[in-house]
Amino acid sequence: MSKDYYNVLGVSKSASSDEIKAAFRKKAHQYHPDKGGDEEKFKEVNEAYQVLGNETKRKQYDQFGTTFNNSGGPSGGQSWGGFSGFQNGANFDFDDISDMFGGFGDIFGFSGSQARTKRETAGRDMEILIKLDFLEAVFGTEKEISFPKKAQCDRCNGTGAEPRAKIETCPVCHGSGFVVKLQRTILGNIKTKQTCSQCGGEGKIYSESCSKCGGSGVYRKQENLKVKIPAGINSGESIRLSGKGEAGERGAPAGDLFLRIQVLPHKKFQRDNYDIKTEEEISVTQAIVGAKIEIETVEGKVTLKIPEGTQSGTIFKLKDKGISRLHGSGKGDHYVKIKVKIPKNLTKKQKNTLIELGL
Repeated sequence: MSKDYYNVLGVSKSASSDEIKAAFRKKAHQYHPDKGGDEEKFKEVNEAYQVLGNETKRKQYDQFGTTFNNSGGPSGGQSWGGFSGFQNGANFDFDDISDMFGGFGDIFGFSGSQARTKRETAGRDMEILIKLDFLEAVFGTEKEISFPKKAQCDRCNGTGAEPRAKIETCPVCHGSGFVVKLQRTILGNIKTKQTCSQCGGEGKIYSESCSKCGGSGVYRKQENLKVKIPAGINSGESIRLSGKGEAGERGAPAGDLFLRIQVLPHKKFQRDNYDIKTEEEISVTQAIVGAKIEIETVEGKVTLKIPEGTQSGTIFKLKDKGISRLHGSGKGDHYVKIKVKIPKNLTKKQKNTLIELGL
């Protein structure tokens, strides 16, 4: 009995090739056995697409139905294509399948991007912890850091070849960087492209590998850097130095270096974003009659006027005496919390005086 491939894919006979392709992708994902789908329906969907997805085969199908053979002519009732054809050795091309599934191609045991071109091994990102004193973070500073990393080989300039070595086209992949292999799966025989093991995807081989890096294009060294720490940076924030991480193999891009900041606490100042908080102790007399006291800020000492009758716990703001804003203009403020010191061990006379004053 002739199969209605249009009905299998859920499209009309006037459907465009893009509509057929989209319908196939949706149905294949729905019925794929690795995803818990119906294997028989999955085979049927693939069979339908192998016919309708090919312009020549589609024309033959529209004329003869499913009763035609591999040569394209009518046949005495012999069904072909799809999975019945797989059982007789039909082949799928890798590019056709990988284009259909895109990033989902791993369900077939291959990755499209890896098969088409050599995936460059980019250098690894690195992270280093930088400890700063409180005031170094407030005003910014310059630090010298030293750390081991993979660097581009200075003998071969990252190529992996010994200087003056003979460079030839890879005899295995003929310069393409990949080889095609035939793989038997539940779908039949699938052609897959794999990175050439002889040249590692380079498409060329060297008569002699670099004596310093062994052909990788990188070697391990101690890196020394001077880095500028901007004013206002805080604990938990990072500075990114693009391309200062480990070198990529054979000329691939280097990774980035991240400086993670840890600010050490200060014995007096407490940081709250870009504001500074401190506590100052005054006497009962100063709280009652008022006073002028010196306040230590990150920029030096300033005078703060304490009005008479100031209560313990009162907070005063010193505008723009805080920390420079890292991403923007201006500064934070300095907040001073007043703590009134209550005297101990008063004499009887002092106590009577306080009672007389109603304190």
